[in-house]
Amino acid sequence: MENNAASKLTPQSPIWLRTFVETYQILSTDNLNLLASIYHTNILFIDPMHKVEGLDELYKYFNSLYSNLSRCQFVIDNIVTQGDEAALYWTMTYQHHKLNKGDVVTVQGSSYIKGHNDKVIYHRDYLDLGAMLYEQLPLFGKLIKWIKKHASK
Repeated sequence: MENNAASKLTPQSPIWLRTFVETYQILSTDNLNLLASIYHTNILFIDPMHKVEGLDELYKYFNSLYSNLSRCQFVIDNIVTQGDEAALYWTMTYQHHKLNKGDVVTVQGSSYIKGHNDKVIYHRDYLDLGAMLYEQLPLFGKLIKWIKKHASK
């Protein structure tokens, strides 16, 4: 865990938050079973591509996502917490053989999470899907970058 994220967690931080942060630092295709240790069975997970309800469906979703990646790592850069809610600011680096010519892609994002009974029951991710996915596609990526460049003029 990065020092700045670790400094935001204290022994008084909720157990669900500490476990969540520690687990995301090591999550990979080899240990997706750890999802059960951080997510409530009734988890509602939302990201720019999907809305997933329930731990079994979340496991299937993550398994599908991670199985196509040769590398994926999250670094939690900052945490803001209040009661049973937290906002996490993170940097994700990943590699997919069909995206960005197989080179590493770095995306910054944030997550809003809620804890319930020592597990996360609500998780919503906010990130630039264009930077994460569309800009990494050979032809579509050039078009998206062109649109972004000319939209500001």
